[in-house]
Amino acid sequence: MTEIRDKYINQAKFIARNAEVLPGGIEELAIKLQHSADTNTPLRIKLGMDPTRPDLHLGHTVVMRKLKEFQSFGHKIVLLVGGATAMIGDPSGKSETRPALTKEQVEVNAKTYFEQMSKVLDVSDAEVVNNADWLHKMSFTELLALAGKVTVAQMMTRDDFSKRYSEGKPISIHEFFYPLMQAYDSVAIDADIELGGTDQRFNTLLGRDIQTAYGKKYPQLVVLLPLLEGTDGVVKMSKTYPEHCISLTDSAKDMFGKLMSIPDNMITRYFSLLTDTTKEDLERYDREIAEGTINPRNLKMQLAHTITEEYHGKDGADKAQEEFINVVSNKGIPEDIQEVKIENGKGILDILLELNFVSSKGEAKRLVQGGGVKINGEKIADTSYTISFDESLILQAGKRKFAKLVH
Repeated sequence: MTEIRDKYINQAKFIARNAEVLPGGIEELAIKLQHSADTNTPLRIKLGMDPTRPDLHLGHTVVMRKLKEFQSFGHKIVLLVGGATAMIGDPSGKSETRPALTKEQVEVNAKTYFEQMSKVLDVSDAEVVNNADWLHKMSFTELLALAGKVTVAQMMTRDDFSKRYSEGKPISIHEFFYPLMQAYDSVAIDADIELGGTDQRFNTLLGRDIQTAYGKKYPQLVVLLPLLEGTDGVVKMSKTYPEHCISLTDSAKDMFGKLMSIPDNMITRYFSLLTDTTKEDLERYDREIAEGTINPRNLKMQLAHTITEEYHGKDGADKAQEEFINVVSNKGIPEDIQEVKIENGKGILDILLELNFVSSKGEAKRLVQGGGVKINGEKIADTSYTISFDESLILQAGKRKFAKLVH
């Protein structure tokens, strides 16, 4: 048995921070890293992306930051666009069949993905591929051969499939092909390691099985990363819940403000998954919060500045912090408040939607009912409230969104 040198054990331990390495853990990862160095052959690190929406959020960066670590050790990042798989939709964790995307939607979303990913890692040094290039060319015979390598019983071990089946909810046959297609991608690009969120356990491990079935002697390892909770600290960050989601396209002001709204018990988790904070500092933060020797708000301010600076630069983070202190801490109004012309008699829900303070009337209703909307400092509790005024009014939605209403 090959003796693993300390250098590669340490590399593996560094990469395995916040992650689960399957199936062999840190030792098997160290062996792959050492073999790569000894043969002067960079590992091929796969990340598959189905561009189902045009923008990314901080939750996506947890995996992207891990890609950057592999990149820093000299390995080859393979960014795989799901041109074929996105047209099915990943059923992982879903309670019903997902709508498919068109080829045009995939192309538009993929372009914006790479622009946003470049804020975290060196996209120019990555290999970018599209699984439509091989999956759309497969013959029916080849597709049947692929399907023959997995049993229905294997597919039904997936929690989402088994749950839907037990509840009598429909499962379309084409959904079984999603994990098969994702697994075959690992064959097509000869992946050595595949990254994904913990919800991708079945799909990524199936890639090992399919690689073995197609003759790869040393199939890929799987590195799974946690799913980051949104600003409510409960549900995973997702554009499905925009009020709890921090997008990479958010302004510095919005990004900073949203980060300041996370629960105190999420502070060190956000530090751990979204920054380069050391283990020693994380332990110190936890200890200081528990002992009451630090104000969590001050630590949260440090977190918000660190993350906002990464995406908007120091000047952007500084300005966002100053404005947050003025608006929230000092109960002030932003200097750059927008002025909007509104007709008398217009409903508050329509106004919130028109100003893009919310993404839907449903979100607007929840905001009003939760006491998050104010006119000249007074809460508006009635969702049917209409504007009636002679002089200008200051509309506030949540803690950070303001508009001066004029007619």
